[in-house]
Amino acid sequence: MASLSFSPSYVLGLKIRPNKANPATMASFVTSIKSSLGSSKSAFLQHGFSSQSPNLPGFVSKARSFGVSARAATERSIHDFTVKDIDGKDVALSKFKGKVLLIVNVASKCGLTSSNYSELTHVYEKYKTQGFEILAFPCNQFGGQEPGSNPEIKQFACTRFKAEFPILDKVDVNGPSTAPVYQFLKSSAGGFLGDLIKWNFEKFLVDKNGKVVERYQPTTSPFQLEKDIQKLLAA
Repeated sequence: MASLSFSPSYVLGLKIRPNKANPATMASFVTSIKSSLGSSKSAFLQHGFSSQSPNLPGFVSKARSFGVSARAATERSIHDFTVKDIDGKDVALSKFKGKVLLIVNVASKCGLTSSNYSELTHVYEKYKTQGFEILAFPCNQFGGQEPGSNPEIKQFACTRFKAEFPILDKVDVNGPSTAPVYQFLKSSAGGFLGDLIKWNFEKFLVDKNGKVVERYQPTTSPFQLEKDIQKLLAA
């Protein structure tokens, strides 16, 4: 897997415009960012945040333990939302009632692209007849690594990787324009960085009732999710 470099213009999908004329302002901004992510470096390490990852600095591939339940305050399910597909048509997610869903924010030019698309395709082929579905949401918020139009994204995924699972409309997953479905996903299974999506190919596993049961780091291989998928399919 090709290693990634993070652009200083982006912090967790949010574009930053440095103020060169006012170093004090920038220093204050950086301090606030550090504060929002946690004041102690050891807190990052305790939660699996590794600064020495050879592939994706700041992330580890080990998934958290299975069984994170939706927050009590979140009464809605994924089935309450309607999204756009890659062709601009409405898709009511209620059509997936009774199915196990894996929801992923994808990108075409990321160091994780090839391995994730290939493995997602393999996992989908293996379980699609058992009531399993993958929903892929393109997102250009992380290093500008999904810059293409919807038709270009569709051709890339379906031609190069033979993806047969639904590719949906490009969305924002962080910031003021976050898609409502991602607001729901993040509020249902906040990671140790809170509600922020960290990078391309972060994954959410949703049960047959539309509730989020697990959230996985971007570097978690889709193959590592198979046991969790099997449990939900058998439930």
